[in-house]
Parts: sequence; C-alpha cells; structure tokens
Amino acid sequence: MFCEKATELIRELHRASDGQLPSFNEDGIRQVLEEMKALYEHNQTDVNEAKSGHSELIPTIKFRHCSLLRNRRCIVAYLYDRLLRIRALRWEYGSVLPNAVRFHMSTDEVVWFNQYKKSLATYMRSLGGGDGLDLTQDIQPPKSLYIEVRCLKDYGEFEIDDGTTILLKKNSQHFLPRWKCEQLIRQGILEHVLS
Repeated sequence: MFCEKATELIRELHRASDGQLPSFNEDGIRQVLEEMKALYEHNQTDVNEAKSGHSELIPTIKFRHCSLLRNRRCIVAYLYDRLLRIRALRWEYGSVLPNAVRFHMSTDEVVWFNQYKKSLATYMRSLGGGDGLDLTQDIQPPKSLYIEVRCLKDYGEFEIDDGTTILLKKNSQHFLPRWKCEQLIRQGILEHVLS
C-alpha cells in the first residue's frame, strides 16, 4: 500500500526511547525510494496519456503525487530526527562516541558527526579570549566546585590542574574538581557519589 514503508520508518524512531539511536534502516530507506521511483514513473506515463485527452486519470495522478510528497516528508523527518539525536549524543558523550553507538550510524552520519564535532571545537576555541571555552562542561549548574566520585572501571593515571596525578582504580573514591570529572562521568568511568 502507499506510504506504509515510510510511516514504518517514523514509527521505528518513535518506538526508540529518548536519547537512543536505533540502527540506520538502509533497507527501509531503499524500499521507500524504490516506491517513489515507481510512483513517479506511473505518473509520467499517465500524465502523457492525460495530455492526449484522458482526463479521468487526473485524480489518480494527484493521489500518486500526494503519496510522493508524503514519502519525501517521512524520509526527511526520519533523517532529520536521527541528526538531532546524533547531535545530542555529541553533547552527552563528548567528541568520542562509544562503539555501541557508532555501530548504529550510517557512514554518512559518521561523517556528519565528525564535521559537527570539528565545527563545535572551532567555535569553542573562538570563545573566551585566547584560551577558548568548553561549552560541554557544567551542563548542570554546579552546587560545589569539588565532588566525590567513585571509579567504576580501571582508568589509570588522571592529572588535575595543580599537577597532582591520581590513580583511578575500580571502586576507589576521590574528591576532585567537578569540571575535570564531568566528561568521565558521562563516559561511565566515574560516578558521582551523592552523600
């Protein structure tokens, strides 16, 4: 039936919870594009017949044209929603995405992510005078400058601004500057210990 594959793409995104990126449905996109090509070719032949006096074909031509427009809208909505989710993942995970997330992306989406990452880094370097400004830090307003964290994985040595090196071993707890820990918390290496 008309537009069923396209609406299934939208339903697939709707079923995925917020923040989750489902696998790129290349087969679904291809099937919708093939349906659009077939609709366009049928319309072309019917338009040529309608020009020669078969005016009873005009409602069918209009219906197919509306189906083409709906399929196009659904594909654009599918791709745009995925880009919004990928952009949000950049803010959540930082400049390096976990392999589990990258696995669900198409090659074009990976290229887009890398370009977005570079554009964001260039913009952040241009802010705050010569030093730049990291906009990914302090996504939540801090209540204190230092927080207590527990290490969830063996990470190795971690250096803070005063030159102190801390060994982050699994299940060890530390009192560290919030802005140095936020990225590691988002990556799942550290967890904030709430007192």
